[in-house]
Amino acid sequence: MPRIFMFDAYGTLFDVHAAVARAGASLGARAEALSALWRAKQLEYSWTMTLMGRAGEVDFWTLTGRALDFALARFAIDDPALRGALLDAYPDVAPALAALKAAGHRTAIFTNGTRRMVEAAIAASGIGAMLDHVITVEPTGRFKPDPAVYAHARAEAGAPPPRKIVFVSSNRWDVAAAAHAGFTPIWVNRSGQPGEYPELEPAAVMRDLSSLGKLHEQGGIS
Repeated sequence: MPRIFMFDAYGTLFDVHAAVARAGASLGARAEALSALWRAKQLEYSWTMTLMGRAGEVDFWTLTGRALDFALARFAIDDPALRGALLDAYPDVAPALAALKAAGHRTAIFTNGTRRMVEAAIAASGIGAMLDHVITVEPTGRFKPDPAVYAHARAEAGAPPPRKIVFVSSNRWDVAAAAHAGFTPIWVNRSGQPGEYPELEPAAVMRDLSSLGKLHEQGGIS
């Protein structure tokens, strides 16, 4: 039966390390560490603001910029070009979305990012025609993994039964929160991380999106 396949954006569809790799070639061995710290601080700031009840005061774009500023300062790097770099979509994204659409499923992005920043990434990657919904946390004044934002995502998708939402993320904490919300979660473990949150397991684990359509056809998503 048709479902809605809902994707996290950053790290799942869009390569969060592409900006540093492209704009920061001169960084050499520091590039990987800087990129990892940038991403870690981006998430840390969103969680901290949510837990303090202040997430509505600042959007994800601003937090992303602050995280980048911290990472650059930590490594004593002055490179304005990094701030303007766009994210790249992973090469498996467009084929996976096209296959799901061809099979009659709906597709969506569900992200902490602002609508402006995620729509820019969608336009740059050319995947807009393959998406039925773009859902951001902005109206909630909260960030993932607050349960309220997953309820918001379900409502924005037309309030299907939770298990009809196949939520796909590269972030294990995001997968755990989606499982808690009653969604059918898929963990795209792109970097080969060990498992976590054993009480909130994914329905399936894969290394990339290339086998997502086949998994559903073969009954791997019940």
